[in-house]
Amino acid sequence: MTDAPRDETEFERADRNWEDLLGELRVTQTGVAILFSVLLTVPFSARFDEVTSFQRGVYMTALVLSAATTVTLIAPVAYHRLLFSRGKKPALVLLGHLLARLGLGLLCLTFGAVLLLVFDVLVDGAVAVALGVAFAVATAALWFVPPMLVRYRG
Repeated sequence: MTDAPRDETEFERADRNWEDLLGELRVTQTGVAILFSVLLTVPFSARFDEVTSFQRGVYMTALVLSAATTVTLIAPVAYHRLLFSRGKKPALVLLGHLLARLGLGLLCLTFGAVLLLVFDVLVDGAVAVALGVAFAVATAALWFVPPMLVRYRG
């Protein structure tokens, strides 16, 4: 089943798609901003001096992934501001779409890294790695596989 064709111009379609994209970005940006802000405070906690070098590496990875996710999901807003009233909405929607997909991929990796850090504090290293990777893979499967199946199977 395909979507019924709409009687709209290219720019009307771009406006509608842009609004849809902004709604999706609002949902993710809030969570990502909270996660990033929490990660920024971790090194200032009393117990941070007790982490292992592996945990520091995982923390740095999670922090960088979180920052990259934040930047990627905010980028469409910056692009919109720079392209405002230039008649470039269709290109803006395409760029925003690609950045949102990239941001979701980065967010999936961020979740895996954050959970790996927490799991490594709670359980043996090998178990922590297995749990962190399993969570990232399960998240990616949940977020990306069903829509891809719908998309490619019609």
